[in-house]
Formats: sequence, structure tokens, C-alpha cells
Amino acid sequence: MPRGQFRTEAVSDHLSLGKCENMKWTPHFCAKERSPYDGVQWVQASAEIRGVNSETLFSMAGIEVPKSWSQQAVNILASKYFRLRGASESTRENSLKQVLDRVADTIADRGLSAGYFDSQDDAVCFANELKTLIVNQRMAFNSPVWFNCGLFDKYGSHSSTPLFRYDEGRVVRIENGFQHPQVSACFIQSVSDDLMSMFDLLKNEARIFKFGSGTGSNFSSIRGQLEALSGGGASSGLMTFLEIFDRAAGAIKSGGTTRRAAKMVCLDVDHPEVEDFIWWKAKEEKKAMALMKAGYGRGFESESYRSVSGQNSNNSIRLSDDFMKAVQADAEWVLRGRVDGQPSKKVSAKKLFRQIAEAAWECADPGVQFDSTIQQWHTCANSAAIRASNPCSEFMFLDDTACNLASLNLVKFFDQDQFLLEDFVHAVRTTFLAQEILLDFAGYPTEAIAERSAKYRPLGLGFANLGALCMRLGYAYGSVEAQSLTAHLTSLMSGLAYETSALIAKQKGSFAGFKENQSSMLKVMKQHQQANDDIGHLKIMSEAGVRSAEAWNKVVAAVESGLIRNAQATVIAPTGTIGLMMDCDTTGIEPDYSLLKYKSLSGGGQMAILNASVEPALQALGYGQSQIQKIKQAFEEGKDFDQVPFLDKKHHEIFYTAQPRASGGDYISWKSHLSMMAAAQPFLSGAISKTVNLPNDISVDEIEQIYRTAYDLKLKSVAIYRDGSKAAQPLSVVPDTPNCTQCGFETVLDGSCFKCENCGHTVSCSI
Repeated sequence: MPRGQFRTEAVSDHLSLGKCENMKWTPHFCAKERSPYDGVQWVQASAEIRGVNSETLFSMAGIEVPKSWSQQAVNILASKYFRLRGASESTRENSLKQVLDRVADTIADRGLSAGYFDSQDDAVCFANELKTLIVNQRMAFNSPVWFNCGLFDKYGSHSSTPLFRYDEGRVVRIENGFQHPQVSACFIQSVSDDLMSMFDLLKNEARIFKFGSGTGSNFSSIRGQLEALSGGGASSGLMTFLEIFDRAAGAIKSGGTTRRAAKMVCLDVDHPEVEDFIWWKAKEEKKAMALMKAGYGRGFESESYRSVSGQNSNNSIRLSDDFMKAVQADAEWVLRGRVDGQPSKKVSAKKLFRQIAEAAWECADPGVQFDSTIQQWHTCANSAAIRASNPCSEFMFLDDTACNLASLNLVKFFDQDQFLLEDFVHAVRTTFLAQEILLDFAGYPTEAIAERSAKYRPLGLGFANLGALCMRLGYAYGSVEAQSLTAHLTSLMSGLAYETSALIAKQKGSFAGFKENQSSMLKVMKQHQQANDDIGHLKIMSEAGVRSAEAWNKVVAAVESGLIRNAQATVIAPTGTIGLMMDCDTTGIEPDYSLLKYKSLSGGGQMAILNASVEPALQALGYGQSQIQKIKQAFEEGKDFDQVPFLDKKHHEIFYTAQPRASGGDYISWKSHLSMMAAAQPFLSGAISKTVNLPNDISVDEIEQIYRTAYDLKLKSVAIYRDGSKAAQPLSVVPDTPNCTQCGFETVLDGSCFKCENCGHTVSCSI
């Protein structure tokens, strides 16, 4: 694997404390006398995204990017992350260098002013390390960083939306929202059973969406339908308000781009309206399908979906140990009023659990979150319980907190069968410190979030491209080797992140909420340490295993001595958009959905994506170049594995994906999905954004079994998606068919061409 301009020598410790108790930053990737852009071959490129009917949705020419970046990465960079440098469209950024200078220089400058670096030279060195990681697609921050960071510092941009930040013991209102920008992707907000506070929440959600972030809340405090109101009369109920929140989210383009607003709605399983909540999206999906049949259009942006509710949130049911025991015993389950806590209805726990599985079979919602397991791994249990998550379920922490995410591209830290340990160590430390700086630099949508985020300082370092890495190493997804690899990498990443947190705490102090939570913090760190001791041996990770054990020993000792800077350190995020910018074949912890797939883009259009890991995987397995070309051609034609020439049967599982080939055949089992999640979960502060993708013919019984198994494996959450269960979906093994340009009828895919069954016209053969 090409390593670009990265230095090859081992550096054992790149972050240390200097004489002035500030950070000394020793370069690892980029020598001090060199620009991070030296050694990169730069080219002029164009970006274009087309719709299903070949209409141009976005285009831009004259874009300066590394030659090694794919067209897909260029399209994402230009369409999502180029920002205006002035008042007119002509001032829009047109080079990756401009974006990196805006973001990395701002982080380094703010870090210097906040006392994280000993000198201007150290800050410049740190910025260059960040740029080198990003330009070589080894790391990416969450989207709000690219949307908002540096717009004020570099361009003097102004936002009329005020934000808040915590500064020297008090919350300060920032009138220009770009001066201290919103850079965290994930928010959790509290909900009160009060009319005015609910509409305050609506306003705060809008502010979060505007800057490109997502939010989640537990709505269980809202009284159920017909519960008494203090002024007389009866409540209209939870579902009425959820529909209002859903409509508001649907009206906002997140980040000022075509990104959809992202939100999570959590509900405790004992809420009196839990059954209506379970079936909400399934019922609305049926309405949308009826409208499609009546000619109101297909796709998430169509009038069919705009006309129904419930399409702008992910929904999750919070299941406790008591409920799961009641399911097992086939016992009654009590739904309780929100005002007095008295029983409002008794239902069969087993039947209620069945309803959750049936609704998920129909439309993928609701997912489930296992409340008791979440609390067992809660580092700040003495402050309050964890009640909700962000939209993708990876950030799980206290209400009214935010989390900044960043993800490492795992494939870039392996050179064939060698793990580049020192590169990985330095990347973790560099990224984590950048996130720590962003936390103080950032603005937040409410005073409560600004104060609590500063008090607990949760961060979310994660990774992407695990599925592709397994393929390249010749490990079938879910195999013993793949599970061991996952556990090693996750443990090492988390141990190093917390070790860095402890090092920062020597200078900056522990998070303000540490003292009251030292006992729970220590308990969870020891749980991580014990889990690390239980990892199965994997030769390629033997050196990393020694390093992760050292890291956890240091972390436990640091917490015992009262030093840790961050209450949370790691999650595994979905890495959808940033994964495309890093040219990842797979997102987060996911396997590939299909070797050949078509991704629907928010705002319209599709992108054909071919897995680039197939060829290096075949090379590593010892196939010759002529064999590789014929195997790839068979994959591209959608042939079943038994029809692929030269491919040894013992290698079939390595290329299994979440969905069967278009012609049918084997695919990754749901047990493999869960086993990979279970390998990573014991080392994460938060949870895992992961969809257990299932074929269309999966049964409700199997979905029930998936939920039970996830609970037994001590996962914090799980969500499923049955292929074709929604009339529109972001990934597909076949492309959407365009309308005929001659007569307007929908076409059909005939080989590689779209042909109209009505008039016979061939519309396109370009995909």
C-alpha cells in the first residue's frame, strides 16, 4: 500500500509535556521543514452529480485535489464541504488545500491560544500533522467541522444564529455563530412534559439541524393520550407532538446543504402509548406506498413521502432487563402513566416484543436500545442515567450534551499483512487532541448543552472501513479472525484515546464532573481492561496487543490518581459522507452492502459504487492478474459465487456481503453481524452505529431472535433493515430506473441499459 510522504521510522511517544507544562508535539508524518502538501501529486478535476433521469444536480470545474482521490471523493468534497469565502458564489472554495488550511490551521491556532501548545512552531507542526492525515485519507472529522470550522477565522464569515459556549465558569452567548461554530455532529437533549419547553426543544432542534448536526431525545416524560392536564382537560398525547417535531425536521436542509435533518426519538417500553409508537412508521409507510401507486412519485424526496409523517427520525424502544426477563417468562408488562406513575394498561411482554419485531420487519423501525446494559457501562452514573442517544445510536450519554466525532480509515494503517502500529498510535493521539481542542472552541445551541459538554467533555473517536480491511486480509466478516482483529483495533484505539486524555489532564485538569463520578469511571475503565485481557490471539496484532494492555494499565492508574480529561472517548459512527470522502469501501464497522451497489444521495441522484478492495484481496490470496480480471468481471456481472471462474470455494466467504448477489446466493448471516459488534462493544465509551442488513425473505421470528441475541451479547443497541421493506432506500443492489424521455413511463433495467417497456426507447446505458 503506498504510504505517500509518511515517515517510516518508529516514534514511540509523540505527545509529551514540556517545561512550561504545555504540549510538545513531535512530528511523525510530516517533517518540520516540509509542507504537508509536498510529495502529493495535485490535479485539476471536475465534480458532477446527476439525478436518476440524468438531470444535473451539482457540477463544478477547476477543483484542486490529490490525483489519488477518486471521483466519488471529489464529488463529496465539492458538493458538501466547499464553503463560501465571501458574499458571492464566485468566492466558493475550490481546492482541498483551502479546506484543510481553514480547518486544521484554525484548530491549531485555537489550541495555541488555549494553552495546548508550547509555541507557534508546535502549533504549526500539529496543523501539518492533521493535514497530512487528511490529505492521505487516513482520517476525517465529522461533517459539521467541514461545514463550519474556520469560516470566521479564515474568511470573517458571519452567522446571525447565536450559539453559546462555556468560558471561565459561565455560559456566554455568541452572537456570530461562526465565531465559535457548531462542530459536533451529535447531540442529546432533554424533554420536559411542559408545552413551552417542548416548543423550546423544537427551536433548539432547528438550530442543531441548521449547522449540519443531529439530535436525539427520550420523549418518555410526555404524558400519554387522555392523561389529565393541570389546567383541566386531557392531553392530546405523545404521538401528536412527535408529528409536529417530524414535520419541522423535514423542512430543514441540514448544514445549509442537501443533507437531511437527522434525529432520534427514544421511548421507554413502559410508556402508555408505546404500541402506537411501535407502529407509527410502519403505518405511514403503507400510506406512502399507496400514494406512489397513485402516481405521486418515488423516493424520499417525492410527494409520496413528504405527505406522510414519521420519515425524519430514527425511532428506538428502550428495553430494560426487567422487560427482557418478562418476555422470557411470558409475563405481564405494565404500562404506566407519566403523571402519577400508576398502571394504565397491562400487556403481554412477549406480545409487545413480537410487535417490535413485526414493525421492524415491515419498515425497519423501531430499533432497540438495551437500557440496563447501557447503564452498566456508564462512566458518570452518579450524575444521572443515560436516557437517549444521538440519531445513529453511537453517542449515548447524559441529556443536554454534545459529542464531536472523528474516524480513522483502518485500511490506510495496514501495509499488506503488516499493521503500521506507530502510524496508528500517532494518528489516534493527533486526532483526539484535535477533538479536545474543538470541544472548547465550539459553540452550542443551548446554555445547558454548552455547560454540560464542558463539564463532562465527551468525545467520539472511531474508525471506518473495517469490512474492507477484513476482505483485504482474507478474513471472512464475522470469522474468528475478523472478531479478534476488531477487538484488537477497538481496544487499542480506546486505550490510546483515554491514555491521551490522561496526559492532557496533567496539564489541563480532569473534567469538572470527574470527582463525583470517580468510582463509576474507575469501574468502567477496569471493565475495558478486563475485556482486553480476554481478546483472542491474532498474529498480525501481537505487537498491538502488548501496546493496548500497556495503555489500559496506564488509564486505570490515571483514573485512580484522579487524572482523566474526558468522560467518554470513543464510539463507532456510521461514517457515511466522510467515508466516501476517504474512499472507504465500507462504512464504520459494516461489511460491504454489495460488491456493486448504487447509493442514493440526499437531494437526489445516485452514485454507482464498486468495491475497490476486491482486487487487493485477490492479490493477497495469491491470484494472478488475468484471473483477477475475470473474477472481477464476474462480480460486476452479478454472478453467483459458484459461477465465478478461478475463485476457490474456500475463499467465497471472504467476498460475502450483507445482501445476496443480484442473481441470488450466499451472504453474511445476521449472527456474523452481531458477533462483530460484540467484539467491539466492550471497548467503546458509547455504542455502535450499525444496521444489521437482512435479505427480503427474512422472517419475523428471525428478527425476534436477532434482538434476543443482541441482548445476550451485551450490545447496547441494535437496528435491522430488511431489503425492500421501504419503497425508497439509500443503498440498493440495483440502480433506480429513470423515466423514459420519450413517453414518461418508468423504464426497466435490461442488462446494462434502461429500456422502456411502453415504447421500447433505450434511455441510458451509462451505469
